[in-house]
Amino acid sequence: MDTQVKDVQHPANTNHSHDKHNHPAPEAPKKRNKRFIVVLALLVVLGGTFGLVKYIHALHHEETDDAQIDANISPAIPRVAGYVTEVRVKDNQKVKKGDTLLVLDGRELAIKVEQAEAALATAQSSLGVAQASTSAARANTVSSQANIYTVDAQIEAAKVNVWRSTQDYDRYAILVKDHSVTQQQYEQALAAKQTAERQLKVLEEQKNAASRQTSAIASQGNATYQQVSVADATIKQKQAELETAKLNLSYTVITAPEDGLVSKVSVQPGQYVQAGQSLFSVVSEQGIWVVANFKETQLDKMKVGQKVIVKVDAFPDHEIEAKVTSFSPATGARFALLPPDNATGNFVKVVQRVPVKIEFVNHNDEVVKQLRPGMNVSVDVHLD
Repeated sequence: MDTQVKDVQHPANTNHSHDKHNHPAPEAPKKRNKRFIVVLALLVVLGGTFGLVKYIHALHHEETDDAQIDANISPAIPRVAGYVTEVRVKDNQKVKKGDTLLVLDGRELAIKVEQAEAALATAQSSLGVAQASTSAARANTVSSQANIYTVDAQIEAAKVNVWRSTQDYDRYAILVKDHSVTQQQYEQALAAKQTAERQLKVLEEQKNAASRQTSAIASQGNATYQQVSVADATIKQKQAELETAKLNLSYTVITAPEDGLVSKVSVQPGQYVQAGQSLFSVVSEQGIWVVANFKETQLDKMKVGQKVIVKVDAFPDHEIEAKVTSFSPATGARFALLPPDNATGNFVKVVQRVPVKIEFVNHNDEVVKQLRPGMNVSVDVHLD
């Protein structure tokens, strides 16, 4: 009996010992939980620190990567039409202000200059003729006036002669009645009186004719003087035409408007170009600046004169100091070809961007000299 009981209990004891070996202690999961908590806490601390740093930075800075390099770009535009005879520049060539870029065929314009010069000479000759005619008319007027003065003197003498002959006639008329004088003497006095009166009448008619002649000469002189004015105006007109012809001839030589680099030259000798046609451009080397498009919500603390740090994508390891110089008078959308009109259709509010001009402080920086319009940059405006 005892032996069987022991044998029965032995397997139970064996199973119990086996269960102990199959179920390890729960200490390993506790170690893994501590590591997870440590890592999570570390991530929370780092994230909070990063967020705090960014928040503090945002309080004193405004940033955007919607910015590009900009510069003055002057197009080479002919002012007159013509055929290209010479192209004196190549792609990307450096030029100085006043350098010849290309030359147009100016032979027709040179002929027009000669025609204008000939027309001016003709007008000047016409002026000389008109001035000579005016001088002659003035001389004739003076001579005619002198004749009038002479006739006036003769009229005065004739009046005296008429008065004397009338007095003689009156005396002889009284004396002939009482036969104190002969009939012949009386008739001679009468004839002298009538002759003096006729002579006075003739002189008065001569004076009237001389006066009319003087008036005609004066009118002719005024007309000739008007011809002088017309000839003088014609000369001024021909001079203006000559200057215009010379100016158009000078336009056949197209020069660089400023120092800079030539863009791609697509015009060739023999090509016909129109007046006002853009041929290529000259990109100025002076006055490069940055145009940064800030959101309208970023402008509340920005103002002119604030310091700016510019980073160019082409030179990521170089920081360039600059400053805010001006703000656009309108958002960029208002200068679009088709500006948005919120009064039509459904309104969707979109944050607008305002172009801000930023100029470099040191233009002698070697990196600044290598910048080209259109390059992408990132700007950081210091609000303090």
